[in-house]
Amino acid sequence: MKKILTILLALSMLASLAACGNKDNGETNVDNETIVETGTLEENVEPEEVVEQEEKPATGEKEDKKPVTTPSAKPEKTPEAKPEKTPEATPEAKPEKTPEATPEAAKTLGNTLLADFKQKASSMGTEELANALIANPAIKFMGGAMPVEEGLLSGFDGAEIKGFKSGAVFMPMIGSIPFIGYVFELENAADVSGFISNLKNNANLRWNICVTADEMVTGSVGNKVFFVMCPTSLEE
Repeated sequence: MKKILTILLALSMLASLAACGNKDNGETNVDNETIVETGTLEENVEPEEVVEQEEKPATGEKEDKKPVTTPSAKPEKTPEAKPEKTPEATPEAKPEKTPEATPEAAKTLGNTLLADFKQKASSMGTEELANALIANPAIKFMGGAMPVEEGLLSGFDGAEIKGFKSGAVFMPMIGSIPFIGYVFELENAADVSGFISNLKNNANLRWNICVTADEMVTGSVGNKVFFVMCPTSLEE
């Protein structure tokens, strides 16, 4: 009897141990599954939450972020600069021409008398011509005229003047004025050039010891010759 009870007791203990072992295994599996599932949920949720926080707008709705493309600013067309019309050049005001000085005003005393000689030479003889020249308004002194012959003439330093058929001298009445003039008439007009050269070569602007003439002027018309030594101008 005791053996039977002992066996039964041992069997009951074995059964209780088996039941406890199964219970423990079940709990352990549940716990392990829970841990695994929890770990899986945490791993799956965390990246989803991060993504949702980045992609969700403030409204809570999920929107796909698209790159916003701003339209490129087109360069404004600058108006083409039209060439300005340059004002037409106005004709420059030409300086007024000042009236040219008359030949008489621009000439010296000697040239003034030469011009007078050329106007009258063809119509007058030598003495008449000499008297007309000494009466010219440019002469400011008392003077006179007289005929001359070949030979020594005043103003030529002792050289004899020959080769003319008639001649006259016109000069001041006083010797302190460096002025002396001649009019000659030659036989041939062809001898005029040589005759004038001889006068120039022998003339002396300082024939008068006290004073000196400023200029020597010569000229001719036909076979008539003009010669004068004088100041460039005379004061009244």
